[in-house]
Parts: sequence; C-alpha cells; structure tokens
Amino acid sequence: MVHWLPLESNPEVMNKFLVGLGVPDSWSIHDVLGLEEDLLAMVPQPVASVIFLHPINDKAESHKAEQQSSIESSGQDVSENVYFMKQFVGNACGTVALLHAVANNLNKIELEDGPLKEFLEKTKSMSEEERGRELEKDEGISKAHEESAQEGQTEAPDRETKMDMHFIAFVEVDGHLYELDGRKKFPVNHGDTTSDTLLADSAKICQEFISRDPEESRFAVVALTGAQ
Repeated sequence: MVHWLPLESNPEVMNKFLVGLGVPDSWSIHDVLGLEEDLLAMVPQPVASVIFLHPINDKAESHKAEQQSSIESSGQDVSENVYFMKQFVGNACGTVALLHAVANNLNKIELEDGPLKEFLEKTKSMSEEERGRELEKDEGISKAHEESAQEGQTEAPDRETKMDMHFIAFVEVDGHLYELDGRKKFPVNHGDTTSDTLLADSAKICQEFISRDPEESRFAVVALTGAQ
C-alpha cells in the first residue's frame, strides 16, 4: 500500500490544500467548536459538507461491521449522483474526505483548472474502487497533499506510521444525508436532510459516534462553507 503523510485537522492547512487543488477561496474550511445548537449557529453558512475526525478502535470497528451487515441485509437507497471513492492510500483519509466534500457539491463550487478538476472529470464515470486506485497514482493531488501535510502545527509522523484517527465526510445529495467513508463498502444514507439543515443533521450523527465511545475525547469537526 502507498502511504502518504497524514493531514492535520487544521482549517489553515486544509484551506491551503484546497486552494492548491483549484477550489476557489470563496469556499473554505471552518472549525465547528461544538455540536450544541448555539455553537452550530456560529458556523458560517452555507455549509456544503461536514468533516468529522474520529478514532479507529475496537468500538468503532465493531459498529462499522454491524452497520455494514445491517445495510447488506435490509438494503438502502443511494442516489446515482453521489460521488464516492474507496480509500486505498494509507493516511489519505483527510484528502479523501475533502474530495468527497467538494465532488458532491460541484453544483455550488465552480472549480478552477487544476489537479482536482482534472481528477474528477477523469473519474466521474468510474466505480468507487477505480476512483480509489486512480488516486494512488495521481501526482497532482499527491503533491498538494504532501506539501500541506508538512505544514501542520504538529510534526508530521513517519508516513509508514499506522494512524488510529480517521476523517469522514457528510454531504447532502438529492435531499438525503450521506456519510462518505473511504474505509466503508458503500455510502451510508442517514435519511432526509436539506442544504439548510445539513450541519445540524450531521451533528446528530457525530454525536452518535461520540456517545458510542464516551471515554474517548479525540473527536474533531470542521465544515466546508461558502462564507467569505
């Protein structure tokens, strides 16, 4: 497996990365300081995506397996307009989450010419596995990721280090809230939402993650917003 340097949950780092990919600076990452209603109200609007960082541990893996089994048993509806990719690059979950955030909002975000626009055009008709494999060999996104990963507030760990933290993205597509996790077999449809309620509805799912692991404190939330 190819390994990249892990990306920090740091809006400044993420924003530089997005701009380098061709995302206009009118869209940017902002910290979500808490999941309570008054703190969510402080997040600039509109919100295009919520990105959640959570630990990978036995509790998380157990829930992941139960969820997959349940969905495979009972089924779910997934819009054909959802852009989803599997993660095959080690430590690339931050980049995969940001790609999911942008790729599912191209009706709002007008990409400039650059590595991301080229990648999404090239992969739009591919399967989720093919998209993940394409990322492995994409030099433009890899280069931008590496440059950003070295600019965090903490020293970047060795690229072969097995990380126990993972980024996922929440987006609204065709009136439904989707959890997009490159480690999962498929997108997870969490039910109805709107562009206006995406932040609050995503916060509820984040709270469910946290409630399943009450002794863990290493959670972080950021949002991709269109506010200047």
